[in-house]
Amino acid sequence: MDKFVVVDLETTGHAPSNGDKIIEVGIVVIQGRVVTDQFQTMLDPGMPIPPFISQLTGISDEDVNGAPQFEEVAEEIAAFFQDSYVVAHNANFDLRFLNSSLEEAGFSPISCPVLDTVELARIMLPTAPSYKLSVLSEYLSFEHDQPHRALSDTLVTAELLLSLLEKLDKLPYETIAHLLTLERALKSDLRELLEARLEDLAFEAEQDNGLEAYRGLAIRKLPENERTDAVIAQSFGELADQVYQKDGLLSEGMQSYEPRGSQQEMSEQIYDVFHSSRHALLEAETGTGKSLAYLLPAVYTAVKKKSRIVISTHLTQLQAQLMESEIPLLQRLLPFSFKAALLKGKQHYLSLSRFESELQQTANDNYDITLTKAILLVWLTITETGDIDEVNLPSSGKRFFLHMSADAEDTQDPFSPWFSRSFYQRAKKAAWQADIIVTNHALLCSDMQEEYQLLPSYERAIIDEAHHFEATAAKHFGLALDYVSIHHMLSHANKVYDKATEQLPHPQAEMLIWQSLWEQTKMEADDMFRYIHDFVLSQHHNKLGTNDIGRMQLRLEEVRNTKALQVIAEMGSRLIFGIRDCIHHLLQLVKTAEKQADKKMADSLQNAVNQLQSIIDSIERMFLVTDDEEVKWIEVDVYGARNSVYLYSEPLDISDMLLKRFFSKKKSIVLTSATLTMKQSFEFIQAQLGLDEQTVMKRFDSPYSYQEQVQLLVPNDFPDVRGKDNYPFIYAVCEAVLSLAAVTDGRMLVLFTSYDMLKKAHGLVKELTDDQDYTLIAQGITSGSRDRLKKNFQSNKKSILFGTSSFWEGVDIPGEDLSCLVIVRLPFQPPDHPIYEAKAAKLKAEGKNAFMELALPNAVIRFKQGFGRLIRSSSDRGIVFVCDDRMMKTRYGNYFTASIPEVPTHYQSTAELLELAEQWL
Repeated sequence: MDKFVVVDLETTGHAPSNGDKIIEVGIVVIQGRVVTDQFQTMLDPGMPIPPFISQLTGISDEDVNGAPQFEEVAEEIAAFFQDSYVVAHNANFDLRFLNSSLEEAGFSPISCPVLDTVELARIMLPTAPSYKLSVLSEYLSFEHDQPHRALSDTLVTAELLLSLLEKLDKLPYETIAHLLTLERALKSDLRELLEARLEDLAFEAEQDNGLEAYRGLAIRKLPENERTDAVIAQSFGELADQVYQKDGLLSEGMQSYEPRGSQQEMSEQIYDVFHSSRHALLEAETGTGKSLAYLLPAVYTAVKKKSRIVISTHLTQLQAQLMESEIPLLQRLLPFSFKAALLKGKQHYLSLSRFESELQQTANDNYDITLTKAILLVWLTITETGDIDEVNLPSSGKRFFLHMSADAEDTQDPFSPWFSRSFYQRAKKAAWQADIIVTNHALLCSDMQEEYQLLPSYERAIIDEAHHFEATAAKHFGLALDYVSIHHMLSHANKVYDKATEQLPHPQAEMLIWQSLWEQTKMEADDMFRYIHDFVLSQHHNKLGTNDIGRMQLRLEEVRNTKALQVIAEMGSRLIFGIRDCIHHLLQLVKTAEKQADKKMADSLQNAVNQLQSIIDSIERMFLVTDDEEVKWIEVDVYGARNSVYLYSEPLDISDMLLKRFFSKKKSIVLTSATLTMKQSFEFIQAQLGLDEQTVMKRFDSPYSYQEQVQLLVPNDFPDVRGKDNYPFIYAVCEAVLSLAAVTDGRMLVLFTSYDMLKKAHGLVKELTDDQDYTLIAQGITSGSRDRLKKNFQSNKKSILFGTSSFWEGVDIPGEDLSCLVIVRLPFQPPDHPIYEAKAAKLKAEGKNAFMELALPNAVIRFKQGFGRLIRSSSDRGIVFVCDDRMMKTRYGNYFTASIPEVPTHYQSTAELLELAEQWL
């Protein structure tokens, strides 16, 4: 069948069962992969069109006045769907409305095979940023003049379908064969198309398509890149001049390049630090060009000394920027060659052997797992890295991937054919051959913890986003355990045991004992975590703190001598006893597998043993060992399941450990960020990291003209932010947000320090404004990742974005998309946060001022991060509106103003500030 009828509907709402009706129909017919017909009509729904639908589609009551009702065109519409596929973007929505309307008009529902282009795009375009039609049209460079209009959407969907079919027609035999085994569980009726592709392949001449087939998987072949040593003749000073001068190399490779003295100064400083084998703390304000400033001396030193240099970042966005933008730029421009490689933790890479195993097991797959398998099959034909961060997986697919990551695979035999095809091993090999290794703080700290067994050896490193390094190290030398992880590890152990007893000789009686033991251990875990959950909730009268996603937190120190904690310790001991018995049974099977020379099974069993042992180690450390140098706490989801419990422990002070295990073992570590100082002093970060007085410390000012680009507004008539009843303050914030939005036409980012306040403010703003006035996008309320919310904000005019936690940094919204930044409260960490409580108590015991030495420096650095969201280029202009007047009227307030670039600051009534904002913008 070669006829495809593409349909799109605009409707008054989401459900025909609620009485919603069709207001516009668009149809495009494709025959022989060519558009042969199209149809469009408005429809009178017999009811008013809701305002938000009119705003979305541009269709008003006047537009449908006099249009036919559905019954009048039903026969004409039904006639299109004869001997064809019916195609739609989110087909279930369109077909539900179409069939409901056809049946009401006395016609049979459409019974054609269905192709859903959302699903098909997910499979055929696994790396697309989103599967919204508007995003896909931009991604594939389609023209889409009238989004949310039926004919325009239908024409774009038709173009999308043709592109997807073209990609399907290029897939190899192995991929098609696997997709056929999954097709039955998908929404789209793909069988006929897949079988047709198999027939075509039978008659196609064999071509070199850059793919390798191994054990039924089609994988992209990669060229072997051996290390080549480059020769550098010039000094670093000569190279820096050649790169940075007005008509230099950067001006050739970058449009509108302007020399920045601070950028070259920073490069030369880092070269000197490397040359003299010292450590450094370097603060580079926004606009310095920090990434290129550190890459140039890193590349020069690595190649000149034939000694690789590691560059570590906190966020994956910066890793991508380095690998996709800055490093390729230098590789094109520099007069010598160098190699760079990205290396992440094993959990980021697909294990081909695990994926092969999962493909053979489909009995218990739900829709998301089937879809994930289909996505990964196609992705394998295009990926060169096997890094799952490339793929846009469904939410359940992300959890399922944990079963198939290189972290989940058993110990690999270097002589196994899988080993040479392992994405993780390829990444490690590339890192060994590279001059520059880009990684993240988490892997850097894991490498430190594993006595430097994970990364290739190195003597020098640059740590970007260094204000996160201490916290990341503390997490890595601590523990994190939750019920879901325990349940997963116990289930995995049972699955491995069952598989082993199918393949290895084992007494039936032992298998019965295992089953009883496993079920009892699982029940012990359930009971223990439910008890912890109920106990933490019972402490609400103690006014426990909550984290930024609303989980209740309890520090163990607060309940150290209670009967409940003794009960938890006893339950933990019983759980440990049960897990040890499980380990004993698994180890018996390990011996049997070794006797049978079944190395793969022995490794699989040992992997399950190691996982179970990690549960024992964590529970012992959490509840059975007392350590005054650790802070331990529990978090529970107040409205979650009764076992939604999370256990955490971290060292109170990581500075000595970092000094002994990291800084003293390396020749030169450069730590850099836009936010390292308070009042131009590095004292706080220096103490946190355990660095000595020999450390080079220097700041590099921004080239931006903040005096002309920013106005800082602080109202002097707001209710007290510290009041017991925060409703008056929240109400004042919401009024100010809406008043400012009227001036800035939306384009506003509102930063909160607590999720609870964000929810209250979002709800109140929604009450105070009409739905069609502004698009409100809120973290934790509007669905989607941080990047998705940011893109929604940028693509919707008159938007207000409410963010907390992760929105304080790493979010770049340049240009006119962002004109106003509202900081609701000064970002002090909650005083009841377990880590802050424990550190503050330790400082107090040492006779120190916890507020000045801990709370204030952290808040100032966080404030600087938030402030930095507004100005991202020399042409940006905007307003920073700080609702918390402690910044102006407390003794410590000047620490905030003195730590950001000097800007015009106004401390006046809200009405005066709004007038000033309107005049200035």
